Amino acid sequence: MAFHQLCTFETFQQVSGRYGYGENFRDVIEQEFTRIKGITYLDHAAATLYPESVLKDYCRDITSNLYGNPHSHNPSSRLTHDTVDRVRYRVLQHFNTTPEEYSVIFTSGCTAALKLVAESFPWRSHTESQAGSHFCYLTDSHTSVVGMRGLTSSRGVVTQPVSPQELENRAKDEAQVEDVICQTPHLFCYPAQSNFSGRKYPLSHVKGIQARRLYPACAHQGRWFVLLDAACYVSCSPLSLQDCPADFIPISFYKIFGFPTGLGALLVRNDAADILKKTYFGGGTAAAYLSGEDYYVQAANISDRFEDGTVSFLDIIGLNHAFEALYRITGGMHNIQQHTFGLARYTYMLLSSLCHGNGRPVAHIYTEGQFDSPITQGAVLNFNLMDSNGQIIGYSQVDRMANLYNIHVRTGCFCNTGACQSFLGITNQRVKRNLQAGHVCGDNIDIVDGQPTGSVRVSFGYMSTFEDCQKFLNFVAECFVEKPVTVDQERLQELKRAVAASEDSNKSPSIKITNGEVYKGDEKKPTEASLKGFQLRDSNSHGEAYTLTNIYIYPIKSCGAYEVHDWPVGPLGLLYDRGWMVVNGNGVCLSQKREPRLCLIRPQVHIRSNKLLLQAPGMDTISVPLENNNHSHTRVCHSKVCGDRVETVDFGDEAASWLSDFLGQPCRLIKQRPDFTREMKKRPSEAATSTSLSLVNEAQYLMINRASVELIQNLMSSRQDDSEGDQLLDTQSVISRFRANLVIAGVEPFEEDNWSHLIIGSTQFMVAGHCGRCHMVGIDQDTGSKTKEPLMSLSAYRSGKVTFGVYLTHQLTEGSTAAANVLSVGSLIQPKPNSS
Repeated sequence: MAFHQLCTFETFQQVSGRYGYGENFRDVIEQEFTRIKGITYLDHAAATLYPESVLKDYCRDITSNLYGNPHSHNPSSRLTHDTVDRVRYRVLQHFNTTPEEYSVIFTSGCTAALKLVAESFPWRSHTESQAGSHFCYLTDSHTSVVGMRGLTSSRGVVTQPVSPQELENRAKDEAQVEDVICQTPHLFCYPAQSNFSGRKYPLSHVKGIQARRLYPACAHQGRWFVLLDAACYVSCSPLSLQDCPADFIPISFYKIFGFPTGLGALLVRNDAADILKKTYFGGGTAAAYLSGEDYYVQAANISDRFEDGTVSFLDIIGLNHAFEALYRITGGMHNIQQHTFGLARYTYMLLSSLCHGNGRPVAHIYTEGQFDSPITQGAVLNFNLMDSNGQIIGYSQVDRMANLYNIHVRTGCFCNTGACQSFLGITNQRVKRNLQAGHVCGDNIDIVDGQPTGSVRVSFGYMSTFEDCQKFLNFVAECFVEKPVTVDQERLQELKRAVAASEDSNKSPSIKITNGEVYKGDEKKPTEASLKGFQLRDSNSHGEAYTLTNIYIYPIKSCGAYEVHDWPVGPLGLLYDRGWMVVNGNGVCLSQKREPRLCLIRPQVHIRSNKLLLQAPGMDTISVPLENNNHSHTRVCHSKVCGDRVETVDFGDEAASWLSDFLGQPCRLIKQRPDFTREMKKRPSEAATSTSLSLVNEAQYLMINRASVELIQNLMSSRQDDSEGDQLLDTQSVISRFRANLVIAGVEPFEEDNWSHLIIGSTQFMVAGHCGRCHMVGIDQDTGSKTKEPLMSLSAYRSGKVTFGVYLTHQLTEGSTAAANVLSVGSLIQPKPNSS
């Protein structure tokens, strides 16, 4: 078969496997990457490209939202702080792990992350009484990894480069017994994927080193830590830290998304974080310090401890939009891996089979395998071209010609001298002689004494196309092949057979993607441990009956109330109370403090029909299911409520579009994931068990009483300045502003502050604390307008103490469940005062 017949899409499909991300792949590429029209960009391992929608969404975000310094506590700063935390969760979700297992430390890039580890690792020098630390790295490592030895050498640490062959050939059959006596810390670094050749090293090496089975860990006692350089790997491959629990993982985000640049991260396994010891401390990293004394206490939070100064928060916000675009266009990293590997494998097959008219091969390709599988090979192809006499054509000549054809490649040694020496056969002495001859890293001196000093690298990204492969291969054939162009048919058939064998071996059950993107909807009912009963008095000292006058649930956090007469008690409080919340385009929870118009959204819960109705002025009413049992897969999101991380599920595009239209900004409706447990922070000392919460702020229930409301209302009336012309709020308006679940009557003002327990109907409650109030109570729940009342009157009456209402948690008698209890308006209340 002639070369031009092989450069067809039909041939490509035979060997590539998966291509694209759906029927509209070509249209998406044309819409999102218009700037590369006429350009063949094949340098994705250096920096991939960003879709244009990312910049549009990002610019819309930062021009419509006010983001302040996250170290402050004003509203704009809190928005930044919450958004940055939301992005941290998203990074961890992308790598299939959680904040309980790993922390995200934002840096300026992968190199800065490596430098942070080198400076903070507790290196020990060898002494007569203790063994010294070893700093070991794979010879196929980036300059930035090898450069860590500049710091370790000055501290008397043994530096040991390890070849890929030594790593396994000198391994032990079994893991070594943990030495409890010798705890000398050692560090082994290796790349998940070579940035030179695209070779993927087994992720199982992480556990092999940690267990001291692999060399060099098996040869040295102590505690071994693993740094997995994932910068090149994660650009086109899914990485699950559940399967690969490396201690330190440095990454650069532009390798994955193209934007933002100058932003990376160090992912640190929490179990290993405490060994890192900083010397310098910058703003935001201290819990306390003295300027006049050598006294410093580091921040408790791992991220805060290592992020000196203010993080690049606008870049981090941009990262959230990059995640959105990546998953919207591709569906996830598994799809990207299949797509890019198919392109690389096709290019490898044709380039390695391409011959001059005299039958000599055109390319010398530097690879360990034959592009059999994306498990062992990334979307990188490294080679040198040869003339018809078998002589290497300098990479600078190839680069200049490629530029004329608008083909963008990378040349040189790619900041990986170890791999370059290994593949090109360059000895240490030759490297030194080349330097004396004037060749330095990054220059255009490609041949010294007839020998190459580097090579050519092409690499693919998620937006690369078959046409990119086709143009590159035609360019090589046109410019560097002595005619007639021929193909080594025997080699080509051998490669095709290898591909077929590889495809057959991979026809095992379909791969289940476990990168945290999707949640399978097996809704487990949370269980509530029973609580001990208690005895209460039947009436108050005045002989009046305490009664429950109103019950309100707020199905969507910060949205309008839904008043009910009888309502079941669920495991987290009133059933469906604060079960949902609205988040902005960055996944940050919206409250009335940030978006007052939320109060105009009036949700209604219809249990029998399994519907949550959304209503708002000027909008058609829509409904979403109360339970998502009919959906086999639902997108999992991470957000925060009052500083707590919560796992939620997204409730679809219809609700998102409805909310976005009404609020005038991108929004989503999310619900707390049914099998996720969020425990109450300030648990009453008498509580027998932990208390689980919905998306409420602090406790399961908030209770106020009418007597307290009426007192504040009267105080507002007496304080009112007639010249202001303010309309006096009636009792119901004041009640609505305090947004309580339970309203009671027949009580002296603020008497409830002194209760420890109460029974409403047959349900027992414990008082969990007083509700501190903020300026949100000044928002008119009918209009969304803001006033200073009733906060000003409350503060004046309570001498600056702005608490109003009490938090409650329910207590269940032995053997009962929350679902068996129902609260009803008119129920009698039996309080129990504090013993004091």
